[in-house]
Amino acid sequence: MARLVAFLRGINVGGHVVTKEELQKTFKGLGFEEVTTYRQSGNVIFEAGRVKPDWVRVRIETALRRELGYDVAVFIRTFEDLVKAVESAPKLPGKEGTSLLVTMLQSSPAKFPLPLPTTIPKSTAQIVSASGTEVFSLTHGGGEGALPNPFLEAKLKVKATTRNMNVIREIVERYG
Repeated sequence: MARLVAFLRGINVGGHVVTKEELQKTFKGLGFEEVTTYRQSGNVIFEAGRVKPDWVRVRIETALRRELGYDVAVFIRTFEDLVKAVESAPKLPGKEGTSLLVTMLQSSPAKFPLPLPTTIPKSTAQIVSASGTEVFSLTHGGGEGALPNPFLEAKLKVKATTRNMNVIREIVERYG
C-alpha cells in the first residue's frame, strides 16, 4: 500500500461545511485505508494500492462531487513528493511575521513563465522559487497568505492549492 495525501481546495468555503468524519467515510467508501485528516479537513492522509496519483485524484474528485454536490479540486502527493518539497523549500529570511508557503499545482508548466522572485501585485508577497508542481512564496501577514493561489492560477492557467510549509513539515513528521 502506498501512503498518499490528498490536499483539497476550498472544501469548507462558500457556506459549505464538511466534517472530517464525512470525508473519512467518502475516502473509505473508495476502498482507501488508514484514512485520517490533519489539522483541517482539507488535508487527508490515506493508503491506497499501488495506483497512479492522477487516477486516485479523479476518483476522489468524482466521489466528492457526488457526495457534496459541488466540485472540489484535489491534489495528490506521495510522501516522497512531500519530503522533496521540504528539502527544496527556500529558507525563510528570518523576518518576524514572514511565512513560507507552498502552492501545489495539478500539473507542471513546461517552463515557469514568471521571473523569480516576483512580487504579487498590490502586496509585498513574493513568489520566490518553483520546482516541478510546487511553487514557494513568502508572505508577510495582513491576509497575504491568500494571495499566491489565485495569482498563480491566473498566471499559470492550472488549478492550485496553497499550504503553509509548517503544515507540510508536520504531515511528513507525523505520518511519513
